[in-house]
Amino acid sequence: MSDFEPRPDTCYPKTERSRIRREHHLGSYERADVHAILDASPLCHIGYVIDGAPFVTPTLHWRKGNRVYWHGSVGSRFLRQVDGAPVCVTCSLMDGYVLARSALNHAVNYRSAMLFGTAHVVDSLDEKAEALRDFTDDLFPGRWDSLRPMTEKEVKATSVLWMEVEEATVKVRTGPPNDADESDVPVWAGVLPMRTMLTTAQPAPELPTSIGLPDLLATLIASGRLR
Repeated sequence: MSDFEPRPDTCYPKTERSRIRREHHLGSYERADVHAILDASPLCHIGYVIDGAPFVTPTLHWRKGNRVYWHGSVGSRFLRQVDGAPVCVTCSLMDGYVLARSALNHAVNYRSAMLFGTAHVVDSLDEKAEALRDFTDDLFPGRWDSLRPMTEKEVKATSVLWMEVEEATVKVRTGPPNDADESDVPVWAGVLPMRTMLTTAQPAPELPTSIGLPDLLATLIASGRLR
C-alpha cells in the first residue's frame, strides 16, 4: 500500500476529512481493501456528535455493497437522534505485538478501516426484518430459516441504521520490527502473533441432548473464522 491519488473507479475519494496524514505507505483508499477489513471485523465502533458532545458506541455490523448497516435497541437515546447526521464507522483488527530492541520501536501489526457517511434509520418493518435476516445470515449462512420467526413486536423493538460509504481509508501494518540497524543489540526481537477465533461451542443449559450442533456451526468453529 502507498499514498497515491485515488482512482475514481476503484477507490474512495481522498479529501481533507479522510486524507492519511501519517505513515502514508501503510494506507489505502481502495474499496476492496476497505471492504475486506469491514467484512473481517466482527465489531465496529460508531462515532457521532449529539448536542455538541462526542459519543462512540460499539456494535455489530454488516455490509451490502457500499452500504453499511448496524443495529440497536429502540430504547437507545442515541439511535433516533443520529438519523440524518454524519457518522464515522471504524473497524480494527490486531494481528500481533511487534517487539523491537528499543521501547521506541515497539509496534503492533494491525488492520484498520475508517469510513464516513450519513446515518439513516430504517423505518419500514419489512425492510427492517429483511435487514436483520441479512445480518443473521451474514454471520451464520442459512441460520435464519431454522429459527423461530421474529414477531412484529420484536422487529419494532429493534433499530436498524445504515449509511452509504462516502469516504473511507485503510491502514495496515505487517512484518517484523523496523530496527534491522540495531541487530547487534543482544535483545530478543520479533512478532508475537495474535488471533481472535471461534472455539468449542457451549450448549445452552436447557438444550435437549437430542439437538446437536448444526454442521454449519461445526464447520465455522473448525475453521476458526469469525465471519
